[in-house]
Amino acid sequence: MSQFITLLQRYHQQLELHYGGLLTQDIRRAITDMLHCKSDPTRYTQWHCGHCQHDQQLLASCGNRSCPQCLHQTTSNWLAKQTDKLLPVHYFMVTFTLPYEFRILARKHPKTLYQLMFKVTSNLLKDFASREDKGSLGFTSVLHTHNRKRELHPHLHIIIPCGRYDAGKQQWHKGDNHYLFNAFSLAKVWRARMLDAINHAIELTLPNEIPKKWVVDCRKVGFGLSSLQYLSRYLYRGVLPDKDIINITDENVTFRYKEGKTDIIKTRELPVLKFLWLILQHVLPKGLQRVRDYGFLRGNAKQLRLKISLLLGVIVGKVYKQQKVMKHAVCICPFCQYEMHFLGVNRLRN
Repeated sequence: MSQFITLLQRYHQQLELHYGGLLTQDIRRAITDMLHCKSDPTRYTQWHCGHCQHDQQLLASCGNRSCPQCLHQTTSNWLAKQTDKLLPVHYFMVTFTLPYEFRILARKHPKTLYQLMFKVTSNLLKDFASREDKGSLGFTSVLHTHNRKRELHPHLHIIIPCGRYDAGKQQWHKGDNHYLFNAFSLAKVWRARMLDAINHAIELTLPNEIPKKWVVDCRKVGFGLSSLQYLSRYLYRGVLPDKDIINITDENVTFRYKEGKTDIIKTRELPVLKFLWLILQHVLPKGLQRVRDYGFLRGNAKQLRLKISLLLGVIVGKVYKQQKVMKHAVCICPFCQYEMHFLGVNRLRN
């Protein structure tokens, strides 16, 4: 069992007493799911082996996207699908970060605020591209809510292929491998549009202090694969893997992280309850889609991507070795090592 869930089982009542006022309905739902994940004897999955006729029951997973024990296959599937979309061009990563002063909004109204972040950044990038009149962009936006120390730090990573597709002329315009957009101009417009969007949102209120300069980072990231691999690590497996929790006592938890600027491994020690809250504050609202594809990278643009790849002289999915996408959970028979058939989830009745 996950070390985080073990701690949650032991301290969840104390957590409620100390942080009850901050626990949203979504966080409480995630806690309930994780407390029952692979530990509820009344809920199990049924499997059958067609080769040796062995039947097997396994305790059911909760399937919550914040659970560190679940959705590992979902992460692999997402990376496989994104890898199959890669084009033989250079890629850029643009990162839009909300200033520290807006963290209170992220805690109180995460769904509204994060939706605005997606809307503002996507329109901003499309508008910057339209000024150059070379066709439309394709890009993938991924929401991260934490920094390396796991503090609340909302930001969007956006992966953009270097090039544009002109639908009218059915042409691919090769981009500059060393330049996408001016980061300072992006930051200036990002600040203005985000403030305007928050002003017009009914449930949001601007903080008293607003920094004049916001941060947008725009950099080359090679041919895209390494960046997709990095982004996939925090999508569906919780925000802190078990391997990074290096010491647990009755009072404190110590975990390690890599400092961004120096790549030095550092440690952070926190009281148990504060550690649990540190992780749980990143539970996303129900229904919020944290990964979104735009332009020729959207899900229903497969034929368009095929056309672009032909213009580039390659076949979609052949830039890198095509990854296998698992459409269902897999269980291997302990006796004959054949893949078993999933029969469903059952619940025992008293």
